[in-house]
Amino acid sequence: MMAQTTALVEALKLKLREQRLTYNDVADHLGISVASVKRLFADKQFSLKRFDAVCELAGIEITELAQSIEQQKLKQLTLEQETELVSDIKLLLVAVSALNRWTFSEIVEAYEISDTELISYLARLDRMRIVELLPGNRIRPLTNKDFQWLRHGPIQRFFEAEVQSDFFQCQFDKPGEIRLFLTGMLTPGSSEQMHKKLNRVAADFKSLDREDEPLDLEQRVGTSLVLAMRPWEMKQFAQLRRGKKAK
Repeated sequence: MMAQTTALVEALKLKLREQRLTYNDVADHLGISVASVKRLFADKQFSLKRFDAVCELAGIEITELAQSIEQQKLKQLTLEQETELVSDIKLLLVAVSALNRWTFSEIVEAYEISDTELISYLARLDRMRIVELLPGNRIRPLTNKDFQWLRHGPIQRFFEAEVQSDFFQCQFDKPGEIRLFLTGMLTPGSSEQMHKKLNRVAADFKSLDREDEPLDLEQRVGTSLVLAMRPWEMKQFAQLRRGKKAK
């Protein structure tokens, strides 16, 4: 929470500078001394009423300020960043855990990584600008809510080569597991409708993930969802087609 407050206050300071507004202007608007204004920004101890008043002076709503912070976060990593992550399985593990909002102690308790080792990995991720390592070993991910791995990038290729077969080595018959495999004959229009529905399912998954984020780790379980749909025919069937014409 403190990291979010700090980000909001820093974003507000930037907005004030953009509007060429000084601490004197803020003091006049709030009816307090300049020294008091400086303490507010230094200590980041705004009441909601005062924070809203300064936003009003800067010509921005609090919701807009929060959105501007979100837009500054990473939607994707670079090719170089993803390549570095897959080069070290522990680094990838720490990155995925951190991006899923695990705390320092939760990572150490769950995996065979020492405190010193974890600090080293988090410092490396900090230098890569994937997370921010804060005082007290607090971790702030620098990705936004729409973050995705690069399409056909190193992480996706790693999944396809190392993880995909393991993921599907399952009967999908236990609580929390589901597998649907459907076949049919769809028109391009119907196929496009299904694409939109699948995108909405993906958006719902992300929304529920954000809603559950404040809960203790013991109440949450790492869950993966794979959505796939394409024109396809088993190669064994395709080989029997007359003239080998695919459909």
